[in-house]
Amino acid sequence: MPKYQQQETRIATVREALEIRTVDDLKKLKALLPGAASGTRKDELLNAIIGELSGDKLRLLWDRLDELQQKAVAEAVYSDSPVFIPARFKAKYGELPNFGTNNYDWSYRAAPTLLRLFLYASGHWGSGDSVLPDDLKIRLLEFVPKPEPLRLKTSTELPEFIERIEKEYEFDEETPATTLIHGNRAYLMRRPKNIKDVVYQIPLVRRDSERAAQQDLLTLLRLIDKGKVSVSEKTYQASAATMKEITSLLRDGDFYEWQPKESKWEQEIGPIKAFAWPLLLQAGKLVQLNGKKLALTKAGRNALAAKPAETLRSIWQRWLKSKLLDEFNRVDAIKGQHSKGHPLTAVEGRREVINNALKKCPIGQWVKFDDFSSFMQAAAFDFEVARDFWKLYIVDANYGNLGDGGRWNILQARYLLALLFEYAATLGLIDVAYIDPEDARQDYKKMWGAEDLDFLSRYDGLMYFRLTPLGAYCLELTDSYTPLEIEASASFTVLPSLQINVSGGELSPDETLLLETYAEKESDTVWRLSQEKALSAVESGSQIKELRDFLAARDEQELPDTVEGFFVTTERRAKACINKGTALLIECADAEIAERVATHEKMKKLCLRAGEKHLVVMADAEEQFRKALRLMGYGMPRI
Repeated sequence: MPKYQQQETRIATVREALEIRTVDDLKKLKALLPGAASGTRKDELLNAIIGELSGDKLRLLWDRLDELQQKAVAEAVYSDSPVFIPARFKAKYGELPNFGTNNYDWSYRAAPTLLRLFLYASGHWGSGDSVLPDDLKIRLLEFVPKPEPLRLKTSTELPEFIERIEKEYEFDEETPATTLIHGNRAYLMRRPKNIKDVVYQIPLVRRDSERAAQQDLLTLLRLIDKGKVSVSEKTYQASAATMKEITSLLRDGDFYEWQPKESKWEQEIGPIKAFAWPLLLQAGKLVQLNGKKLALTKAGRNALAAKPAETLRSIWQRWLKSKLLDEFNRVDAIKGQHSKGHPLTAVEGRREVINNALKKCPIGQWVKFDDFSSFMQAAAFDFEVARDFWKLYIVDANYGNLGDGGRWNILQARYLLALLFEYAATLGLIDVAYIDPEDARQDYKKMWGAEDLDFLSRYDGLMYFRLTPLGAYCLELTDSYTPLEIEASASFTVLPSLQINVSGGELSPDETLLLETYAEKESDTVWRLSQEKALSAVESGSQIKELRDFLAARDEQELPDTVEGFFVTTERRAKACINKGTALLIECADAEIAERVATHEKMKKLCLRAGEKHLVVMADAEEQFRKALRLMGYGMPRI
């Protein structure tokens, strides 16, 4: 688990903590202690306060703290660090303890609470961290109970709806409207006569991803094998036409329906799974760019016959270290990500932290995203999205910049949403439950320029997720995985004539793509094995065994002998000739020279006779051939 990254601040004794306070500060603290000795000088105030913290008086002072303040002290007492970290405490308990009127301000306006007699500001003028002195910690360990351990909230069942409360305004049309001038625009404003809260119930969409990921993996690999996946040579991202094609072939479709924008100002959810798959396969080294299209690598061909879970596990592990894409780039409402100076942090560190946090999720239990986000903060799974917040902005680089340092829910949580929804769910690591992203989260609405945005990210609708057995395997929480059976949607009758009759249902996209690789389609329900297609597939590296296993699993009868013969013949004939590489065709001046060169002792291993006056030389042996040729007293002009 990551530790607090900043340099740790320590205070050895209470006296040391008080000595850097002003007399006015000390008077305010002494006022909290009615039984303290009198005195107005700094040394008198110091001794009076320390006296009230001595012996059994410390326990009595502890008892005067409210429950939340006691929890704050207990967390510091039993932590490896003496520093009170507000974000972590709030993430665990939901609110901060009361430090005083201005909570963390030791200015003349501040009125401290008793908590300031346990957790002291580390810097002059009340600046710096709130720290528990070492000597005080030793004494508090004697009676302060250990805080409840941090637990991630989970549930076995999902709620049916997400409740959203919205304001409803009632206007009296008879009330005259007033004109409000804002810049160059004039607005008519009418005060509502009544405002009430209306509760809307928004149904959750649940998507189980384990089977879909395994089937979609094969579909994408076969689609790429057919040369139908085009990507940008600069971004490596799939074209819009390709993503639409992918969406139509996904087992359960994409998470949201892809609807075109009605105007350039309108926000678009767009593809999620269809966007992620080509990048994931590239990161997994299963495909490579060939011109503007993706092509299978040797590993990609092997994956067609391998267990999908093994391939998905490898893809996830490689994605954690991939630099193909920063997932935060997909939060396109936040601008300035590519500005000069590279304001974003390296993705590998972020992914590693999230990967470790996911390991804390119990298998098969639903986790509310907001609870997981809070858990990460409370458990010190810290990471940063940006190193320079001033470069990031919403709408306007000046008025809308995030120079205040940003907030976890705006930066880290949005990155977390993107990684989980677009990549972990696509690969089948997690099941998801979600709603439309529009107005799903309101945490950004008060930011400058953001009030008109329907959502800050296309992933804002993710409400719950649960770790799947496949996810546990990919995260290396388990050593083995029993795959969920991908049910066959249709049955076959394979005839001796090499005809395949489809019945009992429709072919799934990956089944169709596989048949297209080896057979010709004669009608909606009839296919015929093609020698030419099968030879082409095996030439390209496909294994005829995958076709045999595919047909045998869907035909109740034994495959006909003619079909078994087709498999054997195809595999043998596809490898009848072997490409040994590029060669040079050399024409000699006459047949006599060709014979003399071809039969020379040093030339026998460098060339072959090809006709009356021609020789064949492997391209990589050209220089050796030239050297031997010169030794024989002949030459060959360079082209």
